[in-house]
Amino acid sequence: MALKHEPTAPYHSAQDALRVLETVARHSTGVTDTLISRETGLGTERLTTLLRMLRREGFVEQVADGAYVSGAALARLGSAQDREEALREKLQHTLDRLRDSVGAAVYISRYVDGEVRVTQYADGPATPVVNEWVDFRFSAHATAIGKSLLGQLDHNARRDHLSRHKMARLTSRTITSDKLLLSRLEAQPPTVPVLDLQEYAVGTVCAAVPITAGSAVGCLALSLPVEHAHRLRQAADALNRSAAPVLLSLAI
Repeated sequence: MALKHEPTAPYHSAQDALRVLETVARHSTGVTDTLISRETGLGTERLTTLLRMLRREGFVEQVADGAYVSGAALARLGSAQDREEALREKLQHTLDRLRDSVGAAVYISRYVDGEVRVTQYADGPATPVVNEWVDFRFSAHATAIGKSLLGQLDHNARRDHLSRHKMARLTSRTITSDKLLLSRLEAQPPTVPVLDLQEYAVGTVCAAVPITAGSAVGCLALSLPVEHAHRLRQAADALNRSAAPVLLSLAI
């Protein structure tokens, strides 16, 4: 499968965070932020933001003298024996916090073996998950998740997917023309969240942002009842800004 990768802000944040983690790991007894800045070339303001995120995620810890050491979450993810379970728990913890901060149900989706798969989500009484009335595997043309994933593929891979899945009209807003959908996917900037304005289900709006780690295509998404549609773009921007910890967990 050919990919059409254009690095986004969360990708760059995750890459910078990995450089910080590598520096901390080299100094097993602890390393100051001044030395981290010197070794990574990151400016003070940028480094402060990254260290705050890494501490919140449990990837680094600050010891009594103010130096930084590797954190418990990093140790758990680094253990090959239980990595899969540890990663799932870590991602769920991050999704739960994202749900609360953006005030919406949030989802992680991956494009695996030519199909859309929602692998994890976080919802709650005030942030209901979208009613999957049509299997997400067969509705990529109508969902923010599907369009975000397809947008990360090259033209031939997109056409292959659409050739295997009929573009059914799910609501009056659903795009059913493959030519129109492909042109919109081509024009979609990778740094701008993909929106679904009642294209999949009447009464629900959604947004998705790419979280591509290595050769794996993925996205982070949220859904809101249509009465909260006025919050969608702000919530989507917040989701985009908060995607780095998810990418980082997948990359470690």
